[in-house]
Amino acid sequence: MNAITRRSLILSSGAALASGALLTPAEAATGSISVRIVSAGFIFGASLGSGILRFQGTDYRLRIGGISAGATIGASGTDLVGTAYHLHQPADIEGIYSAVGAGLSIAGGRSAAQLTNARGVLLRLHGRQMGLMFSIDLSGMSINLA
Repeated sequence: MNAITRRSLILSSGAALASGALLTPAEAATGSISVRIVSAGFIFGASLGSGILRFQGTDYRLRIGGISAGATIGASGTDLVGTAYHLHQPADIEGIYSAVGAGLSIAGGRSAAQLTNARGVLLRLHGRQMGLMFSIDLSGMSINLA
């Protein structure tokens, strides 16, 4: 009886170790991202755009959209480039993004933003804004694979 118990223990331990190795989460990767966003509004605003995610050597086209409410007056275009962190697969980029920390800052036409979605993807973007816009808020921006 004692031999059966040891054998069962050894087999069950081996199976647990093997399944544990299979269930280990894959390490998240990074990708590069470039986007062009056009925004316009008076009180209520809308943003549309497109972009490219380069992930593990493959380019994925992106569609970008969003709406804003509040002190929005004007029109602008923004070209942003940066890095997408915590990606396991290309579809992780999809979702609604909210600002992390201070969000978007504009100084002399330069823009920088840190945004995150519900899947934990973090976008660190920087670039140049063209046009005149009293407020540009990327929180609520939606990104989808095209």
